[in-house]
Amino acid sequence: MMLPQISVIGLTGIPEVVAGDDLSAFIVAAARQSKFEIHRRDVFVVAQKVVSKAEGRIVELNTVEPSPQARVWAEEFDKDARIVEVVLRESRRIVRQERGVMICETHHGFICANAGVDHSNIAPGFVVLLPEDPDASARRLQAALEQAFGVGLAVIVSDTFGRPWREGLVNVALGVAGIAPLIDYRGQRDSYGQVLRVTMVAVADEIASATELVMNKSDNVPVAIVRGLAYEQRDASASELIRPTENDLFR
Repeated sequence: MMLPQISVIGLTGIPEVVAGDDLSAFIVAAARQSKFEIHRRDVFVVAQKVVSKAEGRIVELNTVEPSPQARVWAEEFDKDARIVEVVLRESRRIVRQERGVMICETHHGFICANAGVDHSNIAPGFVVLLPEDPDASARRLQAALEQAFGVGLAVIVSDTFGRPWREGLVNVALGVAGIAPLIDYRGQRDSYGQVLRVTMVAVADEIASATELVMNKSDNVPVAIVRGLAYEQRDASASELIRPTENDLFR
């Protein structure tokens, strides 16, 4: 009897990414250099940071003029007012602002700290923003990788988010291509014959989270491949993972 299993493989050998680089070409070259054969239905999970760098989603802080709102917050909590200003610009709204922490809703609809603005793994004096359209980023990578390897694939663009009520960070899906981000079990029956009424599994987030175990930021592993997973192949959007306002008990 075959036991259920999947494999998660970190892809090494991807160089430092800068604006304008062909990220898909880097991924293809790294896979071929490692002699790792790509299979049909493999899922590529790509860290948001390298996607954003390749797309030029980088801000030089010396070009930022902080607003009065940014200056007040920065002075109160010893922050860089320029970074605070970038966070405000990347936010649709501020969900919570307390004790030096800014929880924001981005223009994509994601709820996260600092609107995803990050100054780690980037040269001093710069910050990295989330991709403008992570789903479009995933689709472009999917098309290029499928053409290079000659098989149907899925792509997830992932980032690390905090979680309410739980310590620690986990990877989540920001953009998807070729994979349904949710598995909807509603209407099916459990092992006792009871009808499932609310069960939906965020499979894209679960895949992204699993790959974090091999995508060590300090070891420069920004891409991982998940193999052996049964998933629904279709055109989809990571926005399906965002809970509608009318169903959200905490807005």
